[in-house]
Order: sequence, then structure tokens, then C-alpha cells
Amino acid sequence: MQAQIIKNVLDPIYLGSLAERYHQQYMSADPFAHIVIDNFLPDSILNEVLNEFPNPDEIQWKEFDNKSEKKLASVSEQQMGHATRFLLYQLNSSTFITFLEKLTGIDGIIPDPHFVGGGLHQIKPGGYLKIHADFNKNTRLKLDRRLNLLLYLNKDWSEGYGGHLELWDVKMKACQQKILPIFNRCVIFSTTDFSYHGHPNPLTCPDDRSRKSLALYYYSNGRPPKEVGSPHTTIFRERPNENLKESISWSKGAKTFIKKLVPPLFIDLLSVFKK
Repeated sequence: MQAQIIKNVLDPIYLGSLAERYHQQYMSADPFAHIVIDNFLPDSILNEVLNEFPNPDEIQWKEFDNKSEKKLASVSEQQMGHATRFLLYQLNSSTFITFLEKLTGIDGIIPDPHFVGGGLHQIKPGGYLKIHADFNKNTRLKLDRRLNLLLYLNKDWSEGYGGHLELWDVKMKACQQKILPIFNRCVIFSTTDFSYHGHPNPLTCPDDRSRKSLALYYYSNGRPPKEVGSPHTTIFRERPNENLKESISWSKGAKTFIKKLVPPLFIDLLSVFKK
């Protein structure tokens, strides 16, 4: 199996032909540089990855559950099966980095061996990931984030299930691209402070299914001056007529607000009188 992966997935001739075929399309894509490549890897490889993909209750996922995101993400490569781990290592290899540089025109791409924020992603029915721009600095590696690679693992995925990856314009006026997350579809795109993307609508697939994907992020030491901005975490953006502000309950929110306004001495006195 491993020899097949090396031969079929990381053949420099195959990858070089992909980079040459899609480079201009990548550079001229709207609303920002990206490419969608179907049948990216041999199905046999991804079948093995899918077979060992953990269920929502099978490992300890990092769970996000708020107005901006409702999803699951792996926290360690030790949670992954052998075929998955081996594939991710290959997608961080020199051969694959050379392909990414030729495809995107970005020199000096550096992979992330820690898969920070990446690895396995899973969204259950009703889940979502609102439109956002990604964090722009890897604080552990101290590098600039430049590329996302998403590889989808969803067989027989219907349009009616939703889960489309949406790419939005810089002014957040309209969705420019909707990409269905079907099996063996790879999406690669450049990340800047204005590459707004996400899966914003709640997933409507059957209860026994989920939206599964592999995510890898790539970096460089520095970036073009026009792209340089202050370090930030994920920036969520509201679509027209959307409200992502979290409601605050009186019991928690009011107490926190009052504590900021009232001197500690008075709060201590109130505590005494309550006793």
C-alpha cells in the first residue's frame, strides 16, 4: 500500500503536469487565487483513509460549538490511522511542496509538521463553519500562513446535503464560488486577510452521515508587502442580514459587566450582607 502511494500520488511527473495545467487558472481565479481538482488521488488510497476515519464518538475531538462554528477537529496525529498519517506526511514532503510552489507561484513554502488547526475535520448534521479569514501567523513556527489544502472524503454526496465550501468577495457582498465537498475533490487556495471562505449553512445530510475532510496548511517566512498585516486569529465575517454576536445570559453576562463597573470593595460588602 505504501509503495502504491509513493508511486501514484507523489510521482513528480504527474504533479508537475497538474501544476502546469492549472497554474494560470489558479492565479486568475475569483474571488481569490484557488483551484478545484477532482480525482486528485487514486480512489484506493482515499478508500483506506475513509475506512479508518474516526466517528464523532470514537476519539476525543476538539469540539467547537458557538454561533460562528459547530464542528469537530482532531488534536493529534496519534488519533489518525496508519494510512491517513502516511498520506499527510507525503503531502508535507519535498516532492509535494515543489508541486505547490509551481502551482501557486509562491516560493519558499514550508509545511507544518504539527498540523496546527488541520488534520481531520468533521461536521455533523446541523453543523457549520461561518465565513472567515484564517489566522495569519503560526505562533509555534513563527511563519506566515499562505495556503490551505482541503481534501474531501464524502462519497455519494448529494447537493441536497449542503456542506458547500463558499468563497466570498472581499466586501462580503456575495458568494462567488460554491464547491460541493465530494469524495476525492481537492481545493487549494491562497490565504490572506481577505480570503473569506467557509461552510456557513447548517449541514442537512442524514443523521448517520457527516462531512469529512483532511486539511493541511502551508507557510512561508515572510510574504508580499501588500499582504502584510497585524497578527490575528480567525476573523469571522457576517453575511448580509446575518448576526454572529453571541447572546449573553443575565446570570453570567450581567455579573461580569457589573464587576467591571463596581469597585471590589462594594462587591465584598454585598457578599457580607448576603451572608
